[in-house]
Amino acid sequence: MTLFTENLAKDPFSEEAPADFLFHVRGVGGVGKSTLLRQWQEAARRADAITAVVDENDVHGVQQALVELVRQLEAQGGPCKEFGKAVEQFRREQAAQAEPLPVDGEASVSSRVLTQAALGATSLIPGAGFVTAMANPDAAAQGLDRLRSQSRSRSQRRGGRGDETGLSRAFVAELERLCRRQRWVVLFFDTWEQTAHYLDGWLLRLLDEEFGPVPANVVIVLAGRDELAERDWAPLRAHVVDVPLEVFTEAETRALLTSRGVTEPAVVEAVLQLSMGLPLLVELLSLARPNTVEDLDAGGDFADVAVERFVQWITDPKKREAVRACALPPQLNEDVFHAAAGPEAEGLWEWLCGQPFVSGRGDYKHYHAVVRASMVHQQRTHSPQGWVSAHIRLADVQAAWRGSVEERLPEAKRWEEDEWRRHRADETYHRLCAYPGTYLTAALEQLVHGAGQSVAVLRQWIETFEQAARDTTDPTLLSWAGRLQSALTSDDPVLACLGVLLSHGGLSADGRSWASTYRGNHLYLCDREEEALAELDRAIALNARNATAWSHRGEVHYWLGHFDQAVADLTTALELEPSHARTLTLRGETHYHADRYEQAIADFSNALELEPSHAWALSSRGDTHYHAGHHEQAIADLTAAIELDPTLAWARRRLSDIHREGDHYDRAIAEFTAALEYDPAYAWALAGRGEAHQRAGRYDQAVADLTAAIELEPTYAWALASRGHTHYQADRYEQAIADLTAAIELEPTYAWALGARGEVHRTIGNYGQAASDLTAALERNPTFAWALGARGRTHHQAGRYEQAIADLTAAIELEPTYAWALATRVQVHRQAGRHEEARRDLERAAEAHPDDVLCMFERFIFEAMEGRLQASAEQWGQLFSAVAGPTDADTDFLNLLRALFIETANGIPEATEKLLATRDGREVLADLLTYLVELSALTDELGVRAQQCRDLIMERHPDVGRP
Repeated sequence: MTLFTENLAKDPFSEEAPADFLFHVRGVGGVGKSTLLRQWQEAARRADAITAVVDENDVHGVQQALVELVRQLEAQGGPCKEFGKAVEQFRREQAAQAEPLPVDGEASVSSRVLTQAALGATSLIPGAGFVTAMANPDAAAQGLDRLRSQSRSRSQRRGGRGDETGLSRAFVAELERLCRRQRWVVLFFDTWEQTAHYLDGWLLRLLDEEFGPVPANVVIVLAGRDELAERDWAPLRAHVVDVPLEVFTEAETRALLTSRGVTEPAVVEAVLQLSMGLPLLVELLSLARPNTVEDLDAGGDFADVAVERFVQWITDPKKREAVRACALPPQLNEDVFHAAAGPEAEGLWEWLCGQPFVSGRGDYKHYHAVVRASMVHQQRTHSPQGWVSAHIRLADVQAAWRGSVEERLPEAKRWEEDEWRRHRADETYHRLCAYPGTYLTAALEQLVHGAGQSVAVLRQWIETFEQAARDTTDPTLLSWAGRLQSALTSDDPVLACLGVLLSHGGLSADGRSWASTYRGNHLYLCDREEEALAELDRAIALNARNATAWSHRGEVHYWLGHFDQAVADLTTALELEPSHARTLTLRGETHYHADRYEQAIADFSNALELEPSHAWALSSRGDTHYHAGHHEQAIADLTAAIELDPTLAWARRRLSDIHREGDHYDRAIAEFTAALEYDPAYAWALAGRGEAHQRAGRYDQAVADLTAAIELEPTYAWALASRGHTHYQADRYEQAIADLTAAIELEPTYAWALGARGEVHRTIGNYGQAASDLTAALERNPTFAWALGARGRTHHQAGRYEQAIADLTAAIELEPTYAWALATRVQVHRQAGRHEEARRDLERAAEAHPDDVLCMFERFIFEAMEGRLQASAEQWGQLFSAVAGPTDADTDFLNLLRALFIETANGIPEATEKLLATRDGREVLADLLTYLVELSALTDELGVRAQQCRDLIMERHPDVGRP
């Protein structure tokens, strides 16, 4: 005791004499570990500490332990809001494991449409419309789909340790908050020999500060029977304060007996021999107040004798029977107490809780394991019929309580409810104790369903089974408990346990079907789709009315892109269970990916009629509306889904896409930022925000976000390519080529990145390398219209007009609405001297794209070359006014055009210098020079002005006009 209190008196932040932060109390059962922990907890609170303690009754996994620890910390230190949010997020992620995921591979139609609008965006700035169109709908979309499926696959399909990381980080953040206000926070972990199975690895990661820095004034106390495993704890061995507890010495035993009034020498000698110095047994024997040696008949097991003598010492028969009756339930609350002890024990609950062998916190108490084992053994052997009837009565009570919970829960939700599971597990325990052989198969079928929930639930069920096996000593139960515990420690406990359960020949066809269903779903979550299909085939063959098996098989087909098979399976599942919202939503997702938007929306709507707060169905319907062109409905659904679930990051991502496409970049960035507040490591949102900054011309911010995304996902080729494109737009060509090359090395078939690198080479005059990259892009994607246009442009600038026209024509054939390609072909025809072909293209453009500013620009240039500049002066003015939201650099360019074409009094030198001050990149100047060279051939005043402007540019940048 002194060791611990002196440690609490130290300065936790002292560098010279730091306080110890890790204690390990160890010793045999009954030696007093739990008692010492209670004393330490009281001492800690007297030292201005807040404390929390968990033991085997609270822990079947990390999440349950953390929730219980925080519950106790909140009671002393106030609400832990951040942890509460993390728990909600954890539960959403667990629920989201049931959601289907985007299909990997080729770009989904949704992602193609996401970037499609960029093809129509044009500008008067030479090359600007072309650069905007570089957001290629196929290549960029594949990047989006790929990341979406990868990131959600990790967090939802595979699950596991990563799911608890967010909870653990939030837990550490709450510890840091509490430690700012309290001198100490002390965490106690009792019965470590059992809880270490679930918490040992997590605690080591916590102490390694994997979840964030642990404050110096956090103390951790472990209590268990065994020494800490040297292999795992060796790095921390120097920091562990080892507190081994020994049995009482003879002097200590005599002192305790004297304090209890037990002084007869013969009796004291008998207690010394019988108790073996175990503090718990010494305490029980002393409380029995033995007067003679005969009162301590040493026949039988010493623990049994000690416990029996203590019970006999209780003179009130009602109390004595209550103590015995309440040993049968593994855990007690006041309701269980009354069910076990009966009406005769009215008013005795508080008395029982005060007995030295009863401990526990919160709603549930439990007997010390040594005491309970002794009482259970005595009742089973001394009164077999009473044993059976008592357990049947308790099982029926638990069944009735379970039934009450079922009245407010749909069948599909029962296994998700902690209260229902507790009643079901306790009922199963009592029926196994009453009739081990008769109830074995039913208990194993319950275990099948436990395995289908999570490892934590499976562990809870196996522990229930083990408890029944120990308490009954039934050989068959003990054999099954050993096999299940061995399977639980395997690399994949769910598959291993289900395999063990399937070996039971007595399992019903329905039970075997469920076991195969859960195995199939688990294999799917482990990315073993073909094995999953085979297992689900077996499940359906065993029970063709197993709707869950049909639904899971449909989901696997969906994931593999077998949309027709998926719809067939999901439809069968819905025929069996028409009101299953999840299956309706899954079929809607399948229709959506098969481009059947109306059917998808119908399924999502039907799911929402069943569950109006189904955020997944709502967000998916919004996504489908968006891709069907119903933008208002899309915004409404996505916004409503986010209100239901603010952590729905991908829905924010889609909403921000809509804002970005509407040139509402700040709104898009706000949505991305909100998504990142819930998940700062969401690489997709970082990349999307970076892209929005890029579109808004904020290149440094774009690079910062894209770099952060790449640091999180170093193999994120799409973000690398996007950052390369951003560098290109910021005229940082070497960095652009480096990023695009890195993206191509990661994904050699990445056509868009090849095309983008070709565009960089074209911009800096490397026409040969540009054509090579663009050709490689087209080999990988022959329908890549943008790459055809880019190669045509490269040929044009290299003076290869025939090849330029061929590529531009091919691009237009692939994308008849590709206004930029048509306008550029007008320019090539004109500069090649093919005025009639140019005129025909202009007529086509006027009909197909009457409001496209670049097509209008080419028409006015054509008229100027034919000497009709004055006739089109008014249209030139209207054209300049049509450019929306120009930047300062755009304004300088427009002012130069005005000086050339309509406001001739303005000085060409001044306008040119202003342009060169804001836009001196090769991209803009090279395009501008192609027009100036053409206009300089005119003999009128326009030709003179064009020549003057050309000379000024060439004087400053002599290499920009050279191939």
